[in-house]
Amino acid sequence: MTQSKETERPMLNGVMRPGGHQRRGPVVKPKNAKGTLKRLWLFFGKERRLLLLIFLFIILDSVLTLAVPYLIGVSIDSMSSSSKVNFGMLEVAIASLAAAYFMDAFLTFLQGWLMAGVSGRIVMSLRRTLFDKLQKLPISFFDTRQSGEIMSRLTNDIDNVSTTISQSTTQLMSGLIVLVGSFVMMVVLSPLLTLASLITVPMVFFLTRTIARKTSVLFKSQQVQLGNLNSQVEETISGWNVVKAFNHEEKAIKEFDEVNQKLCDVGLKAQIWSGFLMPIMNVINNVGFAMVAIVGGILAVKSLITVGIIASFLSYSRQFVRPLNDLANIFNTLQSGIAGAERVFEVLDEQEEQPDSPYAVALTNPKGHVVFEDVSFGYRMDVPILNHISFSSKEGSNVALVGPTGAGKTTIVNLLTRFYDVSAGKITIDGRDIREYTRDSVRSSFGMVLQDTYLFSGTIKENIRYGNIDATDYEVEAAARMANADVFIRRLPEQYETQLAENGGNLSQGQRQLLAIARAILANPSILILDEATSSIDTRTELHIQDALLNIMKGRTSFIIAHRLNTIRDADTIMVIDHGEITEQGSHSSLLAKKGAYYNMIHQQKQSSALE
Repeated sequence: MTQSKETERPMLNGVMRPGGHQRRGPVVKPKNAKGTLKRLWLFFGKERRLLLLIFLFIILDSVLTLAVPYLIGVSIDSMSSSSKVNFGMLEVAIASLAAAYFMDAFLTFLQGWLMAGVSGRIVMSLRRTLFDKLQKLPISFFDTRQSGEIMSRLTNDIDNVSTTISQSTTQLMSGLIVLVGSFVMMVVLSPLLTLASLITVPMVFFLTRTIARKTSVLFKSQQVQLGNLNSQVEETISGWNVVKAFNHEEKAIKEFDEVNQKLCDVGLKAQIWSGFLMPIMNVINNVGFAMVAIVGGILAVKSLITVGIIASFLSYSRQFVRPLNDLANIFNTLQSGIAGAERVFEVLDEQEEQPDSPYAVALTNPKGHVVFEDVSFGYRMDVPILNHISFSSKEGSNVALVGPTGAGKTTIVNLLTRFYDVSAGKITIDGRDIREYTRDSVRSSFGMVLQDTYLFSGTIKENIRYGNIDATDYEVEAAARMANADVFIRRLPEQYETQLAENGGNLSQGQRQLLAIARAILANPSILILDEATSSIDTRTELHIQDALLNIMKGRTSFIIAHRLNTIRDADTIMVIDHGEITEQGSHSSLLAKKGAYYNMIHQQKQSSALE
């Protein structure tokens, strides 16, 4: 976490959300393409048998392709005899050509059909692997990256891989066979003409190598800029109300234009460099074709070869360079696919959340006795956030955390839920270090009601049931009644079956908060965390919510992060956090009697209320 002090980052259902502007990383040189292709090959897995069948079809199709120029030469020679036309040979050659063309079309269709299925399943497996990986990454990974950039790897980059597999694989496989086969036939027909045609090979090799080096960097850079653009769009659309409220439309357009221009510039360079390949390849091919025609004409005049052999050789020379032309045609796709695969593998190579200790046990039926023992922590080793924090909360007690933004309140909660592990000291629940419990059991013991709630696309019922997937409809409605959400839900046309817009956009902020509280109630946690849970609710609704929260907190250890101090007067312990340290702690009355930091905060809020 690269920040000088803690920011109060909103959290999404126990997952911290990055706050503020993230730094866009520099363009990284692409990894070894050969290594990337080897790793990609591992995803072919169960499809390898089907790929073998496709490969057999490609071999058969390539044999037919190689037979066509020979049959054309036979047809020409059967008509070029000085005495008469050999109709028998001509008829056989024409019939064979017709059969070869028909089979070629059928096999091409069959290859495309089978390869489409293979590509779809491989990409589905790759996308599932990447999505599964994202679920295993630590919170710090998402804290330091833009969500749009991560989404770009899951969508754009994998789509590029899909296009490469479906369009390029069969072309490359058939191209290699045709390349070797054509060369063999050229040597058989005329070694001298073969030497004449090979003059273009070094030119082609030098051209493709030069352009490949340049475009591989450009296409990787293009994918990075595309991720930045996606992130820019995602952030702007998600915060569109803020953009409108502060009249920042022009600023948003300017920022978008800057990122869009960078993408355009690098994309243009990539397309220009890759676009050089085909025109120059055509020139080189025509040079080779002219050399074969000249040398072949000389040999035919000297009666060293027939006109049919020249015709066949010209076709084979075309087929010999066709795989190189195919490579030029799919060059953009190939480079973009490799760059996309590299970016996917970068995420797959990220270090996952540290596994639980082999001796870790499940936290079952927690009582809620929480102790911080000399805890220190920093998102960076050189920037401490908490300094030697120690406190104890008894089973069923209510602990309120107050203090200025960035003081360390949310960090305490993050450590308690093991979103991060302490740098020094330890945290215990029911007398045992939380690192000795499994993470899943620790986190499932907590229920959270956050200031910035998040609702998923779906019905109201489904969003409340997120707290307990196995809950019945009756339990869902009971939780909504406890949270005082049932009243407004019943007024909706579809009631509990009402479909929510993205993040509950068709509900007010207060209504979204009520649903989040109902979700926490349904989870029935042993330890409750309330992070400004009523800050987005009007005063009248707040009174109802306070009653509901008091009912939830009975018998549960509760940690309450609050800025509105009137909501935590009844807390058993109030801790004032400032600069990562506990400066005061005690009950509301005892802290007022001290006339310290807490007293001053109360006094300031009273003055603010009076001015209002």
